[in-house]
Amino acid sequence: APSATTPRPTPAASVQVGACASPGRDGVVGPHPRLDRADRDLNGDGVPEPIVVDRSLCSAEGNCYWNVFVQPQAGSSDCARYVGTFEGGALEPLPTSGDDSMADVRGYWNLHGGRLLLQSYRFLHGGYRIVDALLCKRARDDTLECADSDR
Repeated sequence: APSATTPRPTPAASVQVGACASPGRDGVVGPHPRLDRADRDLNGDGVPEPIVVDRSLCSAEGNCYWNVFVQPQAGSSDCARYVGTFEGGALEPLPTSGDDSMADVRGYWNLHGGRLLLQSYRFLHGGYRIVDALLCKRARDDTLECADSDR
């Protein structure tokens, strides 16, 4: 039988979305971080955007907080900017995009009993925001059955 879980509050980011920030120090980061990088080219310009996770904040189910940054153009005097945090045990870039040609991203948050919370993020007005969320469960044939599906 699935056990009840108590939701944990989402940790607060150290800086506001759009602020100058340092990947590895800013975003959702704990007091004793164990950092990993998962940089991806989100806007198709051939330069990966820094994505940094603090593994010390990941849950037992593998859910983590992935901080996303945008680097300034080469030769610019501007700073790197924090543009949001993806939540999930896995991330999936989507074929659609938001402002500045930044790819939409789906986060898979592992719940209990084969259930997942799918959160879709879109880059709007200088930062990533959740634009859709679905509660899903894994069926016996390994497909996902989601709350808005016909099944």
